Amino acid sequence: MNHETAVSNAKEMADRVLAPAARQNDKEGRFPSEAVERLGRAGLLGMMLPAEVGGPALGPHTFAAVTATLAEADASVAMVYLMHMCAAATIAAARPDASVVQTLKEIAAGGHLSTLAFSEAGSRSHFWTPVSRAQRNGVGVRLTAKKSWVTSAGHAQSYVVSSLAPEGTGPTDTTLYLVPAGVRGLSVSGPWDGLGLRANASAPIALEDCEVSPGLQLTNDGAGFPAMLQVVLPLFNLGTAAVALGLCRAAVAGTAAHLKSARFEHLGQSLGESLPTLRAQLATMQIDTDGLAARLDDLVDHLERPRDTTVLRVLETKAAAGEVAIAVTSAAMRACGGAAFSKHMVIERLFRDAHAGAVMAPTGDVLREFIGRAVLGMPLF
Repeated sequence: MNHETAVSNAKEMADRVLAPAARQNDKEGRFPSEAVERLGRAGLLGMMLPAEVGGPALGPHTFAAVTATLAEADASVAMVYLMHMCAAATIAAARPDASVVQTLKEIAAGGHLSTLAFSEAGSRSHFWTPVSRAQRNGVGVRLTAKKSWVTSAGHAQSYVVSSLAPEGTGPTDTTLYLVPAGVRGLSVSGPWDGLGLRANASAPIALEDCEVSPGLQLTNDGAGFPAMLQVVLPLFNLGTAAVALGLCRAAVAGTAAHLKSARFEHLGQSLGESLPTLRAQLATMQIDTDGLAARLDDLVDHLERPRDTTVLRVLETKAAAGEVAIAVTSAAMRACGGAAFSKHMVIERLFRDAHAGAVMAPTGDVLREFIGRAVLGMPLF
């Protein structure tokens, strides 16, 4: 698989599988199991894994393109995908003595969906500081925690779980563990019924005295925080920005189609022909969307060729993408008027999905705090 093949596979899936099911999945809050299966069969679940475990070792450029393509058809599927890819990257970066090769091979073969389980109510959008603490149990540990937002909850085959290290003394002394879905004590502890991204099953899960063997400890004690910052955060921020880009592209396309097809019959003109104000709104949407695409390209370049400004780009891109997605989909709602408001179009779903990025940790407010500190030369933590 190369970049072109991966994006082509994603586009075919988006058109044939995701788009036809997106409306009903959103209405029912139904997890897109068929889409996940097809992602696996297309080789996209293991797309960034190394050749040693069966992956093609593709990079952030392909990841961003595939995620944006999926999001154009269904942002819920794109979110499931990006959370899996973040988890897969974390598993692949596990310490040398972790027993994860079989899991990675299953992911590369398309038969294993994973996800992150970081957020806790006690630390809210500060996902890097869990309040739960692992307890020693002989050679392994036991985990008791309530994770508040877990995409693919109840559908993933494994969860990358964070917890304070047993002997940790500070809020960032965390450790990451790989917890199989079938382990005793793990359960989905509530339903998911959100405003947007309604089909991604971002429900809370509970871990009650879950036993984790030493082989499933992904990081050394206290080394979870660096893994979150160095492995998860760049990929997550790139992925969420790619979802925002897909939403914007879909909003522009949907708005343009409406302005060309809806007509003032008494004038013999389409909305787009008759109203220059709507053309101006569409133009602004296109400008903002292209600007976001350029920002993603810049972040990809920074991730592929790290430099002093890479951390700043990682922080900026998600913050900017969330605002752009809300602005573009809001403009689409106004431009399409009653047709969008009455849910006769996809625009209303795009509008709701776009607002998820603003509340998804790290939130825009948190990112701006970090960006301000970085610009002033202050420590981020």
